[in-house]
Amino acid sequence: MSRKMMVKTALITGLFFLAFGGWCLHLRIHPPAKDADNLIPLISGILSVFCVPFLFCYRRTIAWAYVLNGFSVILGTVTMAHFSIVHFQGPVTPANILLTTTLADIAVLWAKFVLGKALFDLEFLRSETDLAPKGHFFRYPHMGWWWVHLFSVAVIYALGNILWK
Repeated sequence: MSRKMMVKTALITGLFFLAFGGWCLHLRIHPPAKDADNLIPLISGILSVFCVPFLFCYRRTIAWAYVLNGFSVILGTVTMAHFSIVHFQGPVTPANILLTTTLADIAVLWAKFVLGKALFDLEFLRSETDLAPKGHFFRYPHMGWWWVHLFSVAVIYALGNILWK
């Protein structure tokens, strides 16, 4: 097994366990049997735990895995931030923001994104001496593409909540 394959296997394993741990925590907090709305995170968790790591195993499907992983992180970030805002209690202090919101959960979610980005970059990196990718920052697969989508999804989600109450 090559060094690249060993690193790739370790990253996929880390992605699996990170997604599995988050999914189990989510099932404990939001059991699907309690509310039909909890089926969405259940299905998202199944995709994140089983489909995404499998898709990262093959070069042909890495782009699909990267996009699926990234959008699940974006959707999770937006919905968990909304949940924190709606259910926030007490004064706005750094301690309350860190300890009583879903900020820690969102940070774990973004660790999942970083693992997926590392897998994507590892597969398409030609050598250790490659220069940083050139081109338009807001085009796929640059990080600007993800920031645009995070911002867009957050704005659309917020407008949906404001206009369709």
